[in-house]
Amino acid sequence: MAHPTAFDVQPLPGASFGGLIDVGDIGTFVAAAEAAPDALLNAMIDGHGFLLLKGFRAIADDPGLLVALSRLFGEEVENYRLTTTDDNCIHADHPEILVLTNLPPCDRQPPAKPEPALLPDGSLPVQFPLRRGWHTDQSFRRPPPDISLFCALVPAPRGQGQTLYADGIGAYEALSDEMKARIEDLEGLHIVPGSGRAEYAVRAGETPRELEPREAPQRQPVVRVHPVTGQKALYLCEAGQMDWVEGPLVGMEPGIHGDGARLLYELMEHFTQPRFAYAHEWEAGDLIVYDNRCTIHCATWFDAERHDRVMWRTTVWGNPGPLYDGEERSWMVS
Repeated sequence: MAHPTAFDVQPLPGASFGGLIDVGDIGTFVAAAEAAPDALLNAMIDGHGFLLLKGFRAIADDPGLLVALSRLFGEEVENYRLTTTDDNCIHADHPEILVLTNLPPCDRQPPAKPEPALLPDGSLPVQFPLRRGWHTDQSFRRPPPDISLFCALVPAPRGQGQTLYADGIGAYEALSDEMKARIEDLEGLHIVPGSGRAEYAVRAGETPRELEPREAPQRQPVVRVHPVTGQKALYLCEAGQMDWVEGPLVGMEPGIHGDGARLLYELMEHFTQPRFAYAHEWEAGDLIVYDNRCTIHCATWFDAERHDRVMWRTTVWGNPGPLYDGEERSWMVS
């Protein structure tokens, strides 16, 4: 049952999950959001962890607005200067904002095009294994973050630079009873990117680098229970944030040819079916709020030699669920 809300929340066009709000007048919207601080959070939760707000062009001139909105979704907005993020990708005046752009000094490049770039019907490939790079933010930390806000200041041209999202609640509910029982208590082993333990690094024969204590692999449930609704969702990543040396699945044969890999591939192929996925074509001022506890997402290619792209992201913490009660933050180990 949907929560009552102060906003006109519409179904997300072209998706089986998610909600859409046309912001309209920025000042009126922000005042309404602050007067009913749970309204946006509930709208996102009702959409299986996805909410699109259209019309936030004002954020480009007032980045503090993004930080203020982020505080409506959780107790803490991450200060990236305190969490080992590269300084060149942090907003100069607002350390809660991660800047994702192909422009220097961040100079973050897009992923490669899939092959083929489009399916025979002209649609964008979304399903693993044709589409690679599906993940949820910072799953290599315990406790992992709750919610991210992602805003387009300068989007890539239409048809490029989309972001793909998939519904972990819907995907879990569609599993067979046999598969649900098989994975109920299973854990994935997640790892920080760049460790030499990603699938592609293992396939290339790289030697894993020595990890710092704060980079230790972290166990996460494959079936995650949402702390607000009690709904179960698939919670796992694909290649880059899973440990393919000791994992990817705890207690199963490790490595890229093990039974853990086969099960992960099977689950990811199911998770990213078009019926559970949504491809967002960005417009300037679009702000997406996504729940890392029950969705995954994936970047797509754009022509970074011809086009600029500037996106801002914040990360919100505060309610990972009782599984993580009392835990020290794994990435803050001195």
